[in-house]
Amino acid sequence: MRKASGMKLTNRLVAFVTMIVICAIFVIFIGGALSFRKLGQDYLTHYLNGVVEVIDQELADPQGGASLSRWLPKLLKSSNVTALTVTSPHGVVYAYKSMESITDPNILYDSEYQLQLNPQYKVTIESIPPYAEFTYSLGAMSFISLALGIVIFGLIQGVRWLKLQLRGSELLETRGRMILAGKVDDYAVGDDNEWPGTASLAMDQLIKELKDARQERSRFDTFIRTHTFLDQLTGAANRILFDSRLKSMLQEPDNQGSVILLRLADWDEVVAEEGRVIADEFIQDVSIILSNFIQRFPDTMLSRYYDAEFAILIPQQSDKEIKLFINQLLNALERLSPPLSTERDNWCHIGVTHFQGGERRGRIMDEADIALRSSQLQGSNSWNRFTKESHYEDDRGSVRWRTLFDRILTHGGPLLYQQPIFNAENKTVISREILARIKDEHRELIKASYFMPAVNQVGFNQRFDRAVINQILTLLKRELTPEVYSINISAYSLLDKSFTKWLFNELLQMPRPLLSHIIFEVSESQLVKNLDALRPVLKKLVGLGCKLAVDQAGRTIVSTHYVKEVKVNYLKLHRGLVRDINKRQENQLFVRSMLGACDDSNVQIIAVGVETEKEWEILKQLGVSAGQGRLFAKEDVIL
Repeated sequence: MRKASGMKLTNRLVAFVTMIVICAIFVIFIGGALSFRKLGQDYLTHYLNGVVEVIDQELADPQGGASLSRWLPKLLKSSNVTALTVTSPHGVVYAYKSMESITDPNILYDSEYQLQLNPQYKVTIESIPPYAEFTYSLGAMSFISLALGIVIFGLIQGVRWLKLQLRGSELLETRGRMILAGKVDDYAVGDDNEWPGTASLAMDQLIKELKDARQERSRFDTFIRTHTFLDQLTGAANRILFDSRLKSMLQEPDNQGSVILLRLADWDEVVAEEGRVIADEFIQDVSIILSNFIQRFPDTMLSRYYDAEFAILIPQQSDKEIKLFINQLLNALERLSPPLSTERDNWCHIGVTHFQGGERRGRIMDEADIALRSSQLQGSNSWNRFTKESHYEDDRGSVRWRTLFDRILTHGGPLLYQQPIFNAENKTVISREILARIKDEHRELIKASYFMPAVNQVGFNQRFDRAVINQILTLLKRELTPEVYSINISAYSLLDKSFTKWLFNELLQMPRPLLSHIIFEVSESQLVKNLDALRPVLKKLVGLGCKLAVDQAGRTIVSTHYVKEVKVNYLKLHRGLVRDINKRQENQLFVRSMLGACDDSNVQIIAVGVETEKEWEILKQLGVSAGQGRLFAKEDVIL
């Protein structure tokens, strides 16, 4: 992959020009100094050759040798000669030694000459170079100093001019760096001073087209998920999604709940006599009431199972709660005004059945249908329950739940289990999800999927989340090589100011390197529902160094625009999408759509509840980043 340069274009050009100028000045000065030295030596050699020539001529004269001592010392002194010796085969003919002291004898220039007219004589001379006593003088070096100042001034002005001319290029480069850092939206439109202008305009156009393509891709992905799993008239789940979710729940042995079928009587006659428009409006009215009523229970699913039939899946609720819910629902439906072609007192019939993990989906739906037919035989708006032996019955009310939770939280909090999450490429552990468990009065272990609805019901969200977070922070401080832990946290806790104040105080007391070992998981449905209120809180958590994961992604059909708004690190697929995905083409299409929606972000997609190798192979082919489930490791207690 090609990497961006670490040095700005302006800095590179300025450094290049500066280096060129400095090198030129250096070469000129070195060359000038060497030339000056060479000229001085050539001058001295030429001058000494003249002195030697005069001495040679004097020695050729029989009377000249006697007169050397009269005129030669003055000549030598004026010529900076410190020593001169004239020798012959018989010995020294003449010797001269200057009385001037020499501070550094190494600077003396030594030379030896063989006389031309008197070959038997040699002359040895030691002299001071003409440049040895020169020192810097402003007057002598004024022109060189002026030239150097002009060069430096020109260099500074040239660098300023070059920076000014290249400022637009630098702005364009800075913008490119920000885009590579993922801040496309903040730098979608360039500055007017960017240069080259055509490149800036081209980048603007490409970013605009990219944003349009992303929006179209998001709309297309949402369209695929909507038309695959949602009813187009009511917006509720269709039969495919309902059967998939029910089958997934039945494969968990600890799950239990109820299936409710609601059928509108004489639907074909209504369509034939009053038209499709009136019939569809009535269907929408019924759907609105059902959607409002199921909001009281978490993880509830409403589906338009057939044209005039709705199915409701309510997990982890007792028979007492289901009975109260149906009676209230039936009273609300009876206040509607049905079409004129139907009997006002005999148009709505409801069938209910209870299920437990391990049962077959087809059998559950048959039981609900039998109960519904029994309700139809009564000849009025009514409901009926399919009678079956239930191996699980819990009539624990809110008071008993509150007492149980208070006892557990007072004595150290829930038991914490962990399940590792493995990277799809190298099978290394990237994090460990924390799973809470509690024990009831009979010391029976209860999973979070069963008791968390009761926690929400009695308002113990904050106390429960505090207990779990406290245990994990203590564990991180104690571990020599801390693991990365993923903690489920309720959105309702994050919406409380006192809780968030406590949470940030606790995190600020942690060593900053440890904060990157904490991942907070928030349910997708809760996040989307409270996105505006949760956005600043989640951004603060990410700013502290913690990571963010969105759990149960795909349980409901929503847009994934929240991924970028809150900088999500991990997106965890709902286990209902993962279960038997190798046999369900519609689930593969759904997962592929979610992966495509997150393709332009750094979000890692994690498949939760992987049970078989076939599931894992399909998930890896689709492009998930990591997996979690019993295929890799079971849940282990950590505290």
